[in-house]
Amino acid sequence: MQTGLKKLNLAPLLSATCAGLAFLSGTFAASGQEVPPAAATATYRNPVIAGDFADPSIIRVGDTYYAAGTSSEWAPYFPLYTSKDLINWEQTGHVFEKKPDWAVGSFWAPELYYRNGTFFVYYTARRKTDNVSVIGVATTDDPRKGFTDRGIIREWGSEAIDGFVFQDNDGKLYFSWKAYGLEKDRPVALMASEMTDDGLKMKGEAFELLQTNGQPISAEGQVMTRRGDWYYLIYSTKGCCGRGCDYQLEVSRAKSVKGPWEPSPHNPMLAGGGDWSCPGHGTMVTLPDQRNFFLYHAYSKKENVYTGRQGLLDEVAWSGDGWPFFPSGASPSPTAEVPFPGSKAPAGPQDFVDSFDNSTRAPQWQWDLLREPKISIAEGKLHLGVAESDPSTASPAGTFFGLRVQSGDYTLTATIDRTGTGQPGIGVYGEAKSALAVRIEGGNAVLWKVQKGQPQKLATVPLPAGDKLQLRMIARDGHRFEFGFTDGSTLWQAIGREEVDGAFIPPWDRAPRAGLVVAGKPGDIANFESVELRYSHR
Repeated sequence: MQTGLKKLNLAPLLSATCAGLAFLSGTFAASGQEVPPAAATATYRNPVIAGDFADPSIIRVGDTYYAAGTSSEWAPYFPLYTSKDLINWEQTGHVFEKKPDWAVGSFWAPELYYRNGTFFVYYTARRKTDNVSVIGVATTDDPRKGFTDRGIIREWGSEAIDGFVFQDNDGKLYFSWKAYGLEKDRPVALMASEMTDDGLKMKGEAFELLQTNGQPISAEGQVMTRRGDWYYLIYSTKGCCGRGCDYQLEVSRAKSVKGPWEPSPHNPMLAGGGDWSCPGHGTMVTLPDQRNFFLYHAYSKKENVYTGRQGLLDEVAWSGDGWPFFPSGASPSPTAEVPFPGSKAPAGPQDFVDSFDNSTRAPQWQWDLLREPKISIAEGKLHLGVAESDPSTASPAGTFFGLRVQSGDYTLTATIDRTGTGQPGIGVYGEAKSALAVRIEGGNAVLWKVQKGQPQKLATVPLPAGDKLQLRMIARDGHRFEFGFTDGSTLWQAIGREEVDGAFIPPWDRAPRAGLVVAGKPGDIANFESVELRYSHR
């Protein structure tokens, strides 16, 4: 029926209105049907491997990613992780449970490589006979079973470190390393040599790898890749470690493995900024869709040396002029889009709880490689024995058995069975000469500070009678500590009146660990029923 009114075209108005309604969260279309909002892009937060995980290496085999990192003076040697999505990582073990016979310490920079069903790891360690750092190689057909050492593959003057394997398009293998240049009139240099096809020996003469304008570059932690006709070297320069570090990532390219090398006009490729400082020494991995990601280390500006150089991940892209760059910027990204849609990123540091119900030691546990505790797990208890090391080199803090911390704000709690023969306790340990520990000594809890090897008794508190006791250590900002105890029938009682500053504890190249101690004579045992390491999310 005609109304006499002019007919209006309402389609554009309705379309705009519906679009506006659909844009709002939880809105309704004109039909009354609820329209869900567009799904937000899933992101992850760096670090992807939290805590002290320097010099990370990464490879992909099938749909699994493997990563390894420096262990320095901690045992077991070179922690190993696996992941399916690059952001959720599980520690599965170590490259070595026992150190190779020829090596004594400084277990740095493990570089993973895979070829024809064999996993290789090229690693740095100091040789027992002369204390010189050299590069060894080990192999396995399954990283979960550990690796078999194959001996030293590269020594060079006073020091050779940071080995890396590159396979060219023609199948030839090249091995590169940092020649430390400790000899007179010999500068630091990156060197390289062709390898035998089995990846276990050098082949042909060594050559200097990286020069620009005829001058060697002081570089380390190098990665070589090829893209089209260009060879690329991504490497770290400046100071790697400690509070005064200024590490950064640079890149050069050449038409031949032997150069000449052209530095990127955009260097540094990555430098400190935002939440992170001193990024560098990593490895690039290629995804099935040919995207590239880089796993590297950096210090948190907030917690710095107290959590050490942590494992960060960022995507690498290629510019129109042929140079690699980080789309997230020239500083480490705090957050980024997940590499695989559907992945759910972990929500911050992961708490650790061990009730010793399994007779197998959890892979997270570590100890001072020169002071190995006697360890057994039975009937729901950890029996921790004093190390059988030279008494003159024993730590005044006691024999240590601990965990890498993922954040500077945490609480460590241990439940102790006091019937053992040793003096049980908890603490934070950088090395034998730098530690804080509270131990049960007879009827007292005694708080010890060990600085530059000198022990100082900070507090002595009487304890209630009984066979069971809990000790607690609260850490804030990585270096401020409070200690306490309870027998379960009372509230927590303080051990010492004041917060203790542990800023002196970290060694120059690695972060402290938090964990358990036992003191006494070799053969003495302390019994622990459970340990909890829980993080404060503030």
